[in-house]
Amino acid sequence: MPETSRQIRLARRPQGEPVAADFELAHVPVPAPGNGQVLSRTVYLSLDPYMRGRMNAERSYADPVPIGGVMEAGGVGVVEASNFKGLAVGDIVVGRTGWQDYAVSDGAGLRKVDPTAGPISTAVGVLGMPGMTAYTGLLNIGQPKEGETLAVAAASGAVGSAVGQIGKIKGCRVVGVAGGPEKCRYVTAELGFDACIDHRAPDFEAQLAAACPKGIDIYFENVGGRVLEAVLPLLNFFSRMPVCGLISQYNATKLPDGPNRLPQLMRAVLTNRVLIRGFIVRDYADQQGDFLRDVGTWLREGRIKYREHRVKGLENAPATLIGLLKGENFGKVVVEVSEDPTR
Repeated sequence: MPETSRQIRLARRPQGEPVAADFELAHVPVPAPGNGQVLSRTVYLSLDPYMRGRMNAERSYADPVPIGGVMEAGGVGVVEASNFKGLAVGDIVVGRTGWQDYAVSDGAGLRKVDPTAGPISTAVGVLGMPGMTAYTGLLNIGQPKEGETLAVAAASGAVGSAVGQIGKIKGCRVVGVAGGPEKCRYVTAELGFDACIDHRAPDFEAQLAAACPKGIDIYFENVGGRVLEAVLPLLNFFSRMPVCGLISQYNATKLPDGPNRLPQLMRAVLTNRVLIRGFIVRDYADQQGDFLRDVGTWLREGRIKYREHRVKGLENAPATLIGLLKGENFGKVVVEVSEDPTR
């Protein structure tokens, strides 16, 4: 084991789009676990859009990362030393490791990973937070019914790709929205969506309407902006909108230019009796067992597929997050921090 651990910390709060200077790399001694604690070595680090919100100081559903604090993240690691009952050296665990090589924990929030269930990186992907976000948000708020039309924003991403495939399993017609022809081809040819529309197309709104001739019963919101505006006229009576993310707005420093769309939104909500509900995956923490059982089974049966966007090196995490917020990733973003003991 090395003597030092790298950490990537928040150097300052971004003004709009994050830049490299908003982060700093630090080297600290590898911590020793105390009584009741466990030391894990990060193998895979998860990068997700929500991290941009944690860089701000505004009130939110979780405390912001403090200036000088280690960037917040989930990760998959291997136990290197343990004084915690139930975890032994060599165990694979997933938890809130942060952007660092080594993390000490009191065991709270750590979950042992079964390496036979799939590649251990899936514990921060399709069998982790993104997959559970898709599962709980769609089933609890979207409440899909056979024959309904489900529209999914960011359909090639970690959450959206799982949402659409679960929707197909539940009997829905699924229409994805993604950025670019390559992502759209993947969504239909590999993931089995019925259609996928490129939100960059000049006639995006018309294409979306044509792909949803019976309107939209469920819209799984990950993006906001132009995609949401195109969806509004297509919402059916008693449609449901789980709001998982608004990535198009995360770097905004002011309201967008153009007309005020709020009256249009509220009229659609009233006229169509639309249910709009924001949620955070931990709202449904008690459903983790159901999620692991169901999605794990669908994964083994080949009914759910996934794609990873892998980057090597902890030092590349800042640039990768900046790219993720611009839509440069293709699939679940995973940073390879150290050697995978299961490979």
